[in-house]
Amino acid sequence: MSGSGAAAAQAAIQEAIKASGAIVKIAPNEFSSLISRMDDGIVIEKGDKGFLNRGYKYSTSYKGFIFYCKSGNQITIPSRLEKVKADRIWVPQ
Repeated sequence: MSGSGAAAAQAAIQEAIKASGAIVKIAPNEFSSLISRMDDGIVIEKGDKGFLNRGYKYSTSYKGFIFYCKSGNQITIPSRLEKVKADRIWVPQ
């Protein structure tokens, strides 16, 4: 990718981050605590079962923020929340 193409791609990524709001990485126990306080909503789950990528990734929205975590173990999602299994969860670095 050329220098101007890379700069344009980076600018597009930055705009996408601004549009999505703050993404907050938290520990698995904090994520469990957060979703236990939610009355309704959706939790995105991605299970990685590859050789090097064992574990789970989770994302949810709460009070205007997007929360994200990685966990070595599957987190129990309360039945009142909708759970969606994702092929991929991407978080900007």
